[in-house]
Amino acid sequence: MKYGEEPSNDSTRGEWSARQTDSMSRPGRTVPASFEQPALSRHSAVSGVFPEMLMEAVVSRSNMERAWARVRGNGGAPGPDGITIVEFIEWARPQWELITKQLLDGTYRPGPVRRVTIDKPDGGERQLGIPNVLDRLIQQAIQQVLTPLFDPKFSESSHGFRPQRSAHGAARQIQQTIRKGYRFIVDMDLSKFFDRVQHDVLMSRIARKVIDKRVLGLIGKYLRAGVVVEGVLHATTEGTPQGGPLSPLLANIVLDDLDKELEHRGLPFVRYADDFVIFTKSLRSAQRVFHSVSRYLTDHLRLVVNSEKSRVVDADGVEFLGFVFKGRRATINVSSKNVSKFKRRIKELTGRSWGVSMERRLSELRSYLRGWAGYFGLAAQLKLFDKLDQWIRRRIRMCYWKRWRYTRTRSRELMRLGVSRRQAIRHGKSRKGYWHMAKTIASGVGMTNKWLQEQGLVSLKSLWASLAPLR
Repeated sequence: MKYGEEPSNDSTRGEWSARQTDSMSRPGRTVPASFEQPALSRHSAVSGVFPEMLMEAVVSRSNMERAWARVRGNGGAPGPDGITIVEFIEWARPQWELITKQLLDGTYRPGPVRRVTIDKPDGGERQLGIPNVLDRLIQQAIQQVLTPLFDPKFSESSHGFRPQRSAHGAARQIQQTIRKGYRFIVDMDLSKFFDRVQHDVLMSRIARKVIDKRVLGLIGKYLRAGVVVEGVLHATTEGTPQGGPLSPLLANIVLDDLDKELEHRGLPFVRYADDFVIFTKSLRSAQRVFHSVSRYLTDHLRLVVNSEKSRVVDADGVEFLGFVFKGRRATINVSSKNVSKFKRRIKELTGRSWGVSMERRLSELRSYLRGWAGYFGLAAQLKLFDKLDQWIRRRIRMCYWKRWRYTRTRSRELMRLGVSRRQAIRHGKSRKGYWHMAKTIASGVGMTNKWLQEQGLVSLKSLWASLAPLR
């Protein structure tokens, strides 16, 4: 069946204005006044919220305001209905009262998600589902209410998509565990985890803590909402599509059973979403754990273990979340794959054919370098960062050299940088390639490191040094 046509939208830019939020707090509002005050009894882990009234907490003014701030900040493309983040407020304002009523009485029906396929670093593909902005908002509101219910009981060895936790915490825990003498690792990969989560397994685990049937029903509707692929609506009988704000929490809820099982067995492990490693001190025990955990995942959680990517490996050189752990001290390095990926991106940003201003180029480069260093700055590799700096500076000099283009321009610009007239003219007339000249013009008082810094180029080495507390 064909998914319906995108609605026409002549709305203007808008915000979650006082007028909008006031509509939730005026006399006759659908959110009970009791939710502005703490409940006196029978309260759940969500402060001031009755367990059977979670939906009221979901639609409360304060929760929706927080959810909207998060959704708006994340941005993103529109879902199947075509409504953008900018257009959403004007679109939603006249019907928000009805939407709230539908959520409270359990009649709200989510829209399907738009299927998008992206390439994975290992050459495979990852399927993402982009919900409508309205559904992103509602999912985020649900996630904010459910997280305090579930997260406090999650394992200390679970690090993905949790408050106050990160990939760095996972990497440090791996390092500490290896240093304790755990020399073998069960490295397991779940095949298309997000696409294969069984709805009944997931819902049964949510129902352990959520008794509000409206919330349970709404989550179930989101799981079954369907996906639009090239204009055609397909049913979803399993999986929780990546791309929605609720999916990471649902993944942690499903895999929390695995965490508890491993803790019960006394097995050290580290998990980040659906990526996890289990530690043992002998090869034989690692092999035994591999088979028993595979059976547990298949029989109890009905998940599929990727036999091609799951294996028992030596702790020396194990790769996890883009890091490689070397030696008995488990020194943290950047994986070669991620170094290669980094260089490919730098080549895109410094490509001679990218016809943008140097200001724009350097701005994009600064943003990427800071993000990359912020993540991989955990690695103890000063030499790598220094080497990459040298390479980046040479590529930027190449961009300038191509930009100047003509002999007269090149000579004039070099003289402005303090190069002697004779030397500037000689360099300007050179017929050697851009890459060669990018090294030549760095000498003396030409395009020095200091000058590049003044133009806005940031240094990976400096960023690495500033992140020393991480290490």
